[in-house]
Amino acid sequence: MRRLIGIFVIGLLSFVFAIAVGAQNFVPPTQLHLTYPPLQHTTTSDRLFFIGTAPKDGNVSINGKAISLTDKGHFAPSLPLQLGENNFAIKYVDSTGDRNSERQINVKVLRESRITLPPKDFGFVKESLLPTVDTARQPNERFCFDAIATPNSTVLVRIGDLEIPLLPRRRNIQLPPNSSVLTGNNEATAESPSGYFRGCTTFEKPSQLGQPEYEMRLGDRVVKQKAKGSLEILSPNNIQVAEITAIATDARTGASTDFSRITPLPKGTKAVVTGKQGDWLRLDYGGWVRKSMAKLEAAQTPPPTIVRSINTKRVSNQNNLWTEVTIPLEVPVPLAITQGDRVFSLSLYNVTAQTDTISIDPESIINKLEWVQTDPNKVTYTISLKPKQQWGYKVRYQGSNLILSLKHPPLLTSASVNSQPLQGVKILVDAGHGSSEDLGSRGPTGYPEKDVTLITSKLFQTELQNRGAMVIMTRTDDSDVLLEPRVDKINQEEPTLAISIHYNALPDNGDAINTSGMGSFWYNPQAEDFAKFINTYVVKKLNRADYGVYWNNLALIRPTTAPSVLLELGFMINPVEFEWIIDPQQQKLLAKTLADGVTEWILNAVK
Repeated sequence: MRRLIGIFVIGLLSFVFAIAVGAQNFVPPTQLHLTYPPLQHTTTSDRLFFIGTAPKDGNVSINGKAISLTDKGHFAPSLPLQLGENNFAIKYVDSTGDRNSERQINVKVLRESRITLPPKDFGFVKESLLPTVDTARQPNERFCFDAIATPNSTVLVRIGDLEIPLLPRRRNIQLPPNSSVLTGNNEATAESPSGYFRGCTTFEKPSQLGQPEYEMRLGDRVVKQKAKGSLEILSPNNIQVAEITAIATDARTGASTDFSRITPLPKGTKAVVTGKQGDWLRLDYGGWVRKSMAKLEAAQTPPPTIVRSINTKRVSNQNNLWTEVTIPLEVPVPLAITQGDRVFSLSLYNVTAQTDTISIDPESIINKLEWVQTDPNKVTYTISLKPKQQWGYKVRYQGSNLILSLKHPPLLTSASVNSQPLQGVKILVDAGHGSSEDLGSRGPTGYPEKDVTLITSKLFQTELQNRGAMVIMTRTDDSDVLLEPRVDKINQEEPTLAISIHYNALPDNGDAINTSGMGSFWYNPQAEDFAKFINTYVVKKLNRADYGVYWNNLALIRPTTAPSVLLELGFMINPVEFEWIIDPQQQKLLAKTLADGVTEWILNAVK
């Protein structure tokens, strides 16, 4: 399975190619060629684009209808899909009508429903019966039982000594996928599905309730089915504490990777477990973590802590200057971080402040440090910073001491006013994708993104080096570099900037012909200003379309040790923009423009 890194990371988009090509020796096709979709394709989209190329002196039709070609012979029309099977015949005939020149490609597309449909026969959709995994909740916490079953039937669930009727859900709001933002069509839609049932209740007493049994009746027919998971109501007398064992563990808003990330928890963090769901634990402050990232231990009481004095000092590490903030605690506790304009906020949970003394090193980048007990178990520290731009941060527990490190601006050398303005600056450049396993997106001819990202990145590297920067590359050849080592490289090198180079595609329902331009993606607020600046800079200097600037949860822009952005420099699937993307002169101009933009932003940001 191809590992996608750009906009396609973590299931964000459905633009998947089935054919792997050796692009280092890529030869453009000389006859009808279809890059996307594969010959057998499944989607939930109501439309689909067809990307390919043909000899420019001929005609191409799909199911007998002529489609437009660019002056290079490329095409990318979007066609509607009906639910179920859709068959398409893509046909090429040259301008003379010579039958010997005819070529045809047949494609079968299966469009599936976005929602799970009720069973055609009498019964339940087994995967719909909650809980689907072993689940634990607090006493008096509301829990809902769901089922998809034969329409117009009567449904109930039995668990413990309760019998709970499930009522038909008359209106079901369907949220669009996150990727819908990228096509400008992210409105929720109201469905009125038959066969959707729900009933909710609470349980007062701690107990092992076991697997709920669902029952459905329709006339004289009755069917019973147990849910896969069991339900437990936790006892306040049997407290478990989770201790984070990974270096940094993703915390989420819910019990699966479909839920949003919140501030990662550093190794050693301890918190009471208030819920369980399959392989996930809910901690008392609200975040969910994987069981495999923590160890459980019994505790008679929750682990409380107080906080007193706070110390700051300036330290040097990795050729960077940092301000270290030390907060001594009795127990490593969960935390949350937010960044603003000249403001860094740190919230600690399960903490009561007894702070009377704070020491701020005059050589630090901290202007002021204040705290407030926002509720009985939460303290928030607001750090006012001297520089407007934030350059990175790290957080760790050293024993029970919380160490927050804030990176200082880069120290530019005296050459900054001369021909090498980026001396003293380290920049990490990531050429997206790589190898025959990870092609990235592909253009109408089949030319892969992974080749053009490497070309652009090497040209960009040279331009940055000419300006005095130290450049770190995640790959310099057609290597298969996995996602994790690329992220690790950013964290290890702690560069001034980290920039991942990509070229774009769209979900199946996108408009490949009319969507084009430069796009920038950021995750941590410290990267937002650069993402906006470089996007606007390239668009204006090269007179390119502006696809926009997006906050996005992509792995390569999550590292906190540097402002990290992912740039989508154009659309491989756009048949016109593709020609600009693969033009060697335009590649050189783009690399120079990017380097000029980086230079201007850094010089302004350190003022």
